Amino acid sequence: MDWFTGTAIYLTIWWLILFVMLPIGARSQAEAGDVVPGTEPGAPLLANIKRKLVWTTVAAAVVWMVLAAVISSGLVSLERPLGGLIPAA
Repeated sequence: MDWFTGTAIYLTIWWLILFVMLPIGARSQAEAGDVVPGTEPGAPLLANIKRKLVWTTVAAAVVWMVLAAVISSGLVSLERPLGGLIPAA
């Protein structure tokens, strides 16, 4: 796996994990009973974005390292991801 492919895979994993992390621990203004006039009641009361970005980066790095190890070991190939089930064109 070259650096460009590795970076593309890492960024894809990072975004997927970010979208999983965003709703974790989020409480809406309506749930807290503190709706600010003029805002959406479903808006988060406290988003903790910085904390979620840090955890997303750590989790994505761990997932990427495991995936890179599997690809480097030869268990999975990026050139033939289905193990040759589909003939190369």
